Amino acid sequence: MKTDNSPARGTRDLLPASVATRDRVLGLIQDVYRRFGYQRIETPALERIERLTAGQGGDNEKLLFRILRRGLDERLPAETEVNGLVDMGLRYDLTVPLTRFYSQYRAELPQPFRSFQFGPVWRAERPQKGRYRQFHQCDIDVIGEASVLAEAELIEATTAALAAVGLSGTTVRLSDRRFLSALATAAGVPQDAHAGFFVTVDKLDKIGWDGVTAELTGDRGLDASVASAAREKIEALADLPADKVAAVLADVVPGLPSDVVTDLATTAECLAGLPCSWAFDPTLVRGMGYYTGQIFEITHPDAAGSIAGGGRYDELIGRSIGTDVPACGFSIGFERIVDLVAAEPPADRVAVLYEADVPVPQALAVARRLREERGGVVSAVKRGGKFPAQLTRLEGWGFTGFLSLKADQDPGEVRPLGKS
Repeated sequence: MKTDNSPARGTRDLLPASVATRDRVLGLIQDVYRRFGYQRIETPALERIERLTAGQGGDNEKLLFRILRRGLDERLPAETEVNGLVDMGLRYDLTVPLTRFYSQYRAELPQPFRSFQFGPVWRAERPQKGRYRQFHQCDIDVIGEASVLAEAELIEATTAALAAVGLSGTTVRLSDRRFLSALATAAGVPQDAHAGFFVTVDKLDKIGWDGVTAELTGDRGLDASVASAAREKIEALADLPADKVAAVLADVVPGLPSDVVTDLATTAECLAGLPCSWAFDPTLVRGMGYYTGQIFEITHPDAAGSIAGGGRYDELIGRSIGTDVPACGFSIGFERIVDLVAAEPPADRVAVLYEADVPVPQALAVARRLREERGGVVSAVKRGGKFPAQLTRLEGWGFTGFLSLKADQDPGEVRPLGKS
């Protein structure tokens, strides 16, 4: 029977050219984050199942890949529950592992701790274009900083990283979970209906106000006056300049705590000094349930959704250690930005084409000399097949030049491919 050599559904193989682009993008991002003081850490792909199902990951917990315990019998009783068979799972994001990491090593870490992570995560998504079951996340977090310095610095560092990889025209969208709760209350949304209200408002860019109103008064069971009040308040907060954020917020949402107004105004002032567009977005919600304060996303005109997102999660670490620790993070959608980045021009790559009668030590010596002289990539490749056809293959593999090496002959000069 013929073996299926395709990768597992929802995953993909990456060819050398794709990996080279990803390495280049990651290197540029990492260089920016390093200059801001973020230190790279690594956490395991596996986490204990009780941590991954502790309510920290919102809907992502429904997409968890669970791993069976070792030593199970081949046959189990029919009434056996799945939860009793697993003890580990594949991480679905990098934030939950970070909270465990910090809880374990906090005594050894600088304060505040600036963390940088890059690695694969797994979610049991329905495979489709742009959505994979295995993908990479690229996160920075500030733990131990209670002021909006954390939010402002995370946004500045991330916009600088995106600019470094060549993405221009980005827009930062800013909001606050505390503001959203106060707005819902001021509009007359009952406390137990806040979560559903947020979910519906988050769809505004997809279904418009008519769709939002229909869902609020239909599926959500809210009075038409509540939906109308919410719309009026949200529209009054659109397109606020930095110097108007505080005054307008306090006027439109009278019950909003003063520290929330001050924090948002300070962050807006910091954003106004950056070389990027930004907007206070009263409809920005973000899906993770652990956010406690400011939330933000970055959009790009060529991307369907956001290309980066994050926010403050001051209560998440406290679930592990019993004491809340201020924390804030930002995650770049690495797969999305790689698709937006222009391919790098081919680097200088030379093939030393050596004939069958050339001793291997001689071929390697010539390749070594060329590396030292040219500083580029040089590989020894044995001659085979028709010469023009082999040159075509080399060019398709990314080589830019070649040198013919024959026994007892001067190797001559490197010749460019495509002009031989």
